[in-house]
Amino acid sequence: MTVIICRIELFIASAQSLKDKRQVVKSLIGRIRAKANASVAEVDFHELWQRAAVGVAMVGTDSTVLEGQINLIRRLADDSENAEVVAFDIEYV
Repeated sequence: MTVIICRIELFIASAQSLKDKRQVVKSLIGRIRAKANASVAEVDFHELWQRAAVGVAMVGTDSTVLEGQINLIRRLADDSENAEVVAFDIEYV
């Protein structure tokens, strides 16, 4: 069994309110859940307008498949037009 935990830190320059930020974060979380079938949640910087952290967790038996999913998640985060990826940290448990 392989467990992968990923933390994605984002900078959202266009956010002028928490509502703007939540819209961008919610969109990214929805895309990750739909395409990578992973558990995703906002995990930090809840009260800051232009900063967000998203946590992703996946469990599987084949580490190669999970690596592919992590690469997909990285592309989804990088392709987000309203947010810039500041950090993308991966931990294997």
